[in-house]
Amino acid sequence: MALDLRLKKINKVYKEGDLVSGVVVVESKGDLQHQGIVLTMEGAVTLQLSAKSVGLFEAFYNSLKPIQLVNYTLEIAKPGRLPSGKTEIPFEIPLKPKGNKTLYETYHGVFVNIQYTLKVDMKRSLLNKDLQKQCEFIVEYKNQEDKPKLKPVNFTITPETLTNVKEKQNVPKFRVRGKLETSTLCITTPLKGELMVDSCESQIKSIEIQLVRVETCGCAEGYAKDATEIQNIQIADGDVCRGIAIPIHMVFPRLFTCPTLSTNNFKVEFEINIVMVFHDDHLVTENFPIKLTRF
Repeated sequence: MALDLRLKKINKVYKEGDLVSGVVVVESKGDLQHQGIVLTMEGAVTLQLSAKSVGLFEAFYNSLKPIQLVNYTLEIAKPGRLPSGKTEIPFEIPLKPKGNKTLYETYHGVFVNIQYTLKVDMKRSLLNKDLQKQCEFIVEYKNQEDKPKLKPVNFTITPETLTNVKEKQNVPKFRVRGKLETSTLCITTPLKGELMVDSCESQIKSIEIQLVRVETCGCAEGYAKDATEIQNIQIADGDVCRGIAIPIHMVFPRLFTCPTLSTNNFKVEFEINIVMVFHDDHLVTENFPIKLTRF
């Protein structure tokens, strides 16, 4: 026998207030006795601490309990018998938050995870094993805000502008100019811009753009903040020609990014790093905070 859960929407993307609909499919080679079929919709934010933060704050452990956003149970079949073959049981569940909670967008992070699932359970008699099937669906915000004005970021990177280098005298002399089209972006549009190497006394090995997530977990007693890399795109390979504009183009990966989020217990923010690697594998990094939205 087999138990399956199928959503009507192929992309499994829903917004608050939508009806999440589909069918529960039961297949068996003979009559199937069961003690009821129950469908559960759940949504929660799960938080965890990085290894370096564990033990710093006792209060963290109380604030790290999962934050439940959705919890809805529906009995779709009373105890009874299903005929041999394939049986499809349709269902519809409205996507609404629990109490005064907010439905955040689906996000798969390292220390912050926001996930929504549907689970179907078929209870059976003592001698038979219960059946269960689970599937994840994606929640996105409605287009809540007007398109913001572009906020271009013009930058010039030289050894003097670097803030994360202690011994600047060891860094080869160089000058890089460029711009990002905007620091406030819709999550569905790519990051665009350009970069130009004016001068560099050392040979360049590579120029890369990194997308970084900055996740903060905590409470009033303190916060643990961790930055981790999501993706790294090489935009130049080798000792690039001086004075030629190099395009920047980065698409934001769904699930691993979400609109910038700030709550009492956690934050999810994003940054862009421009990384220049020299031929001796010495590298310099310049950091730019960005804000992701959905409009």
